[in-house]
Amino acid sequence: MDDIFTQELIVPSIIVFFVTAVLTSLVFFLIGKARDKKGLSKLKNAEIEAKKIVDEAQKTAEAERKEKVILAKEEIQKERAEFDKETKERRAETQKQERRLQQKEETLDRKMDNIEKKEAQITSKLAELDKQKQELDSFKDKQIEQLEKIAGLSKEEAKNYLLEALRESLVHDSSVMIKEIESKAKEEADKKAKEYITYAIQKCAADHTSETTVSVVPLPSDDMKGRIIGREGRNIKTLETLTGIDLIIDDTPEAVIISGFDPIRREVARIALEKLVSDGRIHPARIEEMVEKAKVELETIIKEEGERASMETGVMGLHPEVLKLLGKLKYRTSYGQNVLNHSIEVSQLAGIMADELGFDPKLAKRAGLLHDIGKSIDHEMEGTHVEIGVDILKKYKESDIVINAVHAHHGDVEPQSMEAVLVQAADAISAARPGARRETLETYIKRLEKLEEIADSFDGVDKSFAIQAGREVRIIVKPENISDDQMVVMARDVAKRIEDEMDYPGQIKVNVVRETRAIEYAK
Repeated sequence: MDDIFTQELIVPSIIVFFVTAVLTSLVFFLIGKARDKKGLSKLKNAEIEAKKIVDEAQKTAEAERKEKVILAKEEIQKERAEFDKETKERRAETQKQERRLQQKEETLDRKMDNIEKKEAQITSKLAELDKQKQELDSFKDKQIEQLEKIAGLSKEEAKNYLLEALRESLVHDSSVMIKEIESKAKEEADKKAKEYITYAIQKCAADHTSETTVSVVPLPSDDMKGRIIGREGRNIKTLETLTGIDLIIDDTPEAVIISGFDPIRREVARIALEKLVSDGRIHPARIEEMVEKAKVELETIIKEEGERASMETGVMGLHPEVLKLLGKLKYRTSYGQNVLNHSIEVSQLAGIMADELGFDPKLAKRAGLLHDIGKSIDHEMEGTHVEIGVDILKKYKESDIVINAVHAHHGDVEPQSMEAVLVQAADAISAARPGARRETLETYIKRLEKLEEIADSFDGVDKSFAIQAGREVRIIVKPENISDDQMVVMARDVAKRIEDEMDYPGQIKVNVVRETRAIEYAK
């Protein structure tokens, strides 16, 4: 601020000096002129006039200087007042923060004191416990010595003897118990379960489609490929940008391949391209128009598919948004199985079994149809399809029984109704029936190898074979190492390992075989 003030004072002084110098030169010039031409009288008048001009210039400069000084002082006072105000505010805020910090420090000091007291108490108790532990260990050692003298066995020998006896007893008892429970359960449930499931499968055999990531659009001629590409590729770039898919134009005769992982976008691109090929006018503006028409048309198809699924299963009263989500499942596949057809199949299977068992078939059908509703948008939201499906059904006010059946169909929660249990069974049947799902050869081989690897990891296994397309693992054990009782326990342990370490549709049978052969030669 002082620098500004100094500058304001210097500038008028320079002006005065400059004006004075100019006027002085002018005076001398005029004096010279006067001497040469008009004489001393004119010279005197010139001096008077010059002096007058100089005086006026000095007065003007002095007035401007004073005015500048006054303005500078006012600016300095204004800035100083603002600075004082800001300083006071900051000082108040600083004092407030200091008080808060002081309060926190006092609180922390109190807590530290309490912690130190508790640590001292804990240290004292630990010392007391250590002392008691030492006394107990000493007493225990004396008892063990007395027992070893009485039994004539060392500690390790007695321990191994007891563990071996206990192990043999447990293996025998558990195998006997398992056999009794399995035989009883089979006698009571096997016959009816087979009847219900067979009857349900016979009445419902929905088709399925293979999972693909490409669609093929036929062309009337190969000349159409050039028009689809457009000048410098502008048509194909426009179509790919608007739909988010890849258009593959290769040597395939009279065909264009549409590639993309989103089936909805792929379908929009297919419909739009078919319309463009049929119309013949292919340019960016027309492409944009046809893509919008394809989206509208697909929305109509999705709605109709949801209504078809509702009519086919007899599930009425669904919210229009739920019907749209059901329709989207037409373009969603899982392991090669169309999810909408799978949902219809599960709905029908659950309804048939509920009707046979005397439960509510309408409720079972409704839960079966909606059990995979989350898969319609699981690519757009975070979470599993089960969690997303539960949120959707809660949003559209479905009943608690239906919501629980959807939540429990993969075992995330416990089923609270028999209808929920039937949806679980129907889902497993639909996924596991022959031809329902498709696996790649690599995945299939890895699953078989994993099955045999798990079986071979158990002691006493001679050979293992994954058969029945991975639906059964047959394990041949060494008879001298594995008894009949141990064989039953091994089968359950192998099944448990498979459940924990592998993902597979349906179920896998674990078949443990123990064979003893007696060979003799007649001579």
